[in-house]
Amino acid sequence: MRVLLVNMPWSPIDLPSLALGILKRSVDERVPGASAEVLHANLMFTDWITERTEFTGDDYEYYALSSYFMGCGDWVFSSALYDDPAWREDEFVATMSGKLKSARMKMTRELHRTAPEFVESIARQIVASEPDVVGFTSTFQQNTAALAAARRVKQLAPHIVTVMGGANCDGEQGATVHRNFPFVDHVVRGEGEAAFPELLGALAEDGPLDSIPGLCHREADGASVANPMATRPLPPTAILPPDYSGYFERLAASVARNWVEPKLVVEGARGCWWGEKHHCTFCGLNGSFMEFRSKSPDTFYEEIMELARRHRVLDMYVVDNILDMRYLTTVLPRIIESGYDLRLHIEIKANMRRSQLRTLADAGLIYVQPGIESLNSRVLDLMDKGVSGCQNVRMLRDGAETGLSVAWNYLHGFPGESAEDYDPVIAQIPALEHLDPPVDLSARIAIERFSPYFERPELGFTGLLPEAHYRFTYDLPEEELYGMAYVFEAPARGIGEPTVSALNNALADWKKHHTDARLTHDDHGDRIVLVSRRRAFDWRVKELTDPFELALFRLLDQPHNAQALTRKAAARVPEAARDEDGVRRLLDTWIGLGIVFADAGQYVHIAPAAVNEDLLRLDFMRHIHTEDGPAVPEPA
Repeated sequence: MRVLLVNMPWSPIDLPSLALGILKRSVDERVPGASAEVLHANLMFTDWITERTEFTGDDYEYYALSSYFMGCGDWVFSSALYDDPAWREDEFVATMSGKLKSARMKMTRELHRTAPEFVESIARQIVASEPDVVGFTSTFQQNTAALAAARRVKQLAPHIVTVMGGANCDGEQGATVHRNFPFVDHVVRGEGEAAFPELLGALAEDGPLDSIPGLCHREADGASVANPMATRPLPPTAILPPDYSGYFERLAASVARNWVEPKLVVEGARGCWWGEKHHCTFCGLNGSFMEFRSKSPDTFYEEIMELARRHRVLDMYVVDNILDMRYLTTVLPRIIESGYDLRLHIEIKANMRRSQLRTLADAGLIYVQPGIESLNSRVLDLMDKGVSGCQNVRMLRDGAETGLSVAWNYLHGFPGESAEDYDPVIAQIPALEHLDPPVDLSARIAIERFSPYFERPELGFTGLLPEAHYRFTYDLPEEELYGMAYVFEAPARGIGEPTVSALNNALADWKKHHTDARLTHDDHGDRIVLVSRRRAFDWRVKELTDPFELALFRLLDQPHNAQALTRKAAARVPEAARDEDGVRRLLDTWIGLGIVFADAGQYVHIAPAAVNEDLLRLDFMRHIHTEDGPAVPEPA
């Protein structure tokens, strides 16, 4: 049996498909007499489109990721799905005119008109390779491209079995796809590395399909049947390492090689150990299975090393929704000792300690995504995040100190939030400009399938409707769109536009001035030297020498309230103790100087330890000479 696995646009071009890499290995190793190949149609598209129009890597990224919540990438291929180059163009223009710049609107419409031609060429290439089964993965904005290709393959070669799977086919979404698109013979819902080989085995032997968990199949009369989903997720021992044969060779032959630096995709765990206890109210990432399970440290380490050796690529994207904390003392120390200069990207919890962040940095993690989302404790409580605003600010500070790039988003629109939750944060944002800003401006939360906000109306969102882009993309009634959609429209909740504007203006300034901003501290034992270069503060160097102030600043390495600070500082330097009112006055002074961040009665200092003594010295000397003589030139 010949199996062809197809990765359509808009799958990211700098990453091989983890899903298809796993499925390829599962077919090759678990299905007797079967072999699988992967067709990198996303890379083929980059070559095809650049021969016909001005198209760049930034354009591809826009349709693959940046436009996800507007659905631009899916609409591009809806013309091929419905065999109409002008498919619902008027509706698209009417809905998107206020959201897209004219150049982006023009390009999107041009892509929409030419997409059927590309799908035709891909379908013919698929048929020419004479597979018995063709499988399409669908995640994010791949749905219409995958459906369009499956449709045309079925028209050209009705004997080829078509299968779809991936995140867009989980749960009810997969059943809806199968019910509405009869050219898709089977949909695999949930984890596919067990169900897909079972399906192939049944097809080879003309066996029954009713026992394959999650599978959608058709009766003799064409009626869609959706088997019950699996009741338990796969154990970690059943999660195979991916086989990325062919991806790097295909990328090297593509114009896309000039756009991106390729990364390996690795997987140590599935599910979320935090979500098992407290499912963040807006998060739908884990789909049908929240249960956290992870590979053994030995298995995960060997997979990482084998992939690096085989493909000679050191950049790796770890797709785990949250880091298995065991790996801090098992996998990561072995990576440090291996001598491989890996560069890793991973998602973590925002309350990790500095020592743990150093371990991440030493192991080659240059990019972490801690899921910060807000700097206000009350809003974070509404999300059920399990961290405070001061802990999130501490993460930004410690990330800067340990050399980690912290990627995060600022979200708003939570039921129960108010302007009073945001105003104190907005006022303190200029003090934070030396720390990593959010990736973009604040965004109102989207209601995602599988999230508590979707599944529990009592949390504040009722009357949900599929986002508008589903209506101009698919020719389906509203109830079927509801079954297919992942993102939903809902009445605005939380803060109003004046507060949103004030927040986003402050965030825009943060992003604009971050590169030039600086705040560090250097602890010399008997004194602490603070060096600042931030546009909102006119001081450049300050020294703390008072024993009580030194004790207080050191305690502020971790979030504390004023009462605890007073008690602990007095225990350290009883001869210099101050009362709580005196401590509060000092904290207010430090907040005014942009040294301390305050939220919900807690305080934390925001000055990373100086990691470049020469720059610290030059900044100090510049301050001295500015006061007493000619200025010292800026360091290069």
